[in-house]
Parts: sequence; C-alpha cells; structure tokens
Amino acid sequence: MPVISMFYGIITSMYLLDHKHHNLPHIHAKYAEFEASICIDDGEILAGQLPAISAGMDRTSPR
Repeated sequence: MPVISMFYGIITSMYLLDHKHHNLPHIHAKYAEFEASICIDDGEILAGQLPAISAGMDRTSPR
C-alpha cells in the first residue's frame, strides 16, 4: 500500500483499487496499534478506530 504521508506518528496510505471493503473514496491511517479507514469527503471514520488526538489531526478536508 503506497504511503501518502507520515507525521506525528500517523501513517496515511491509500490502495489503488479497494472497492471490496468500502464504497466511498477513503484513506487508511495507522497510529501505534490503531488502524482506521477514513472517508476523504467528510473525514468520517468508516472502519476501525484512532485515539481522539490522532483522529483530529488526520482530517483530510477542512470543516
């Protein structure tokens, strides 16, 4: 899986073809032992979990 960015311990990556798990465009974020799939459009966590501080820092679109 290609890594898009790495900052503050958060690794953000994206699969080229990942239609079987979620139907929305999304990224994957890893932080320590946590993993989550995050919707690109609104920043909603589609699957998994992140601690509150890292979830707020990994928003891809402004609110």
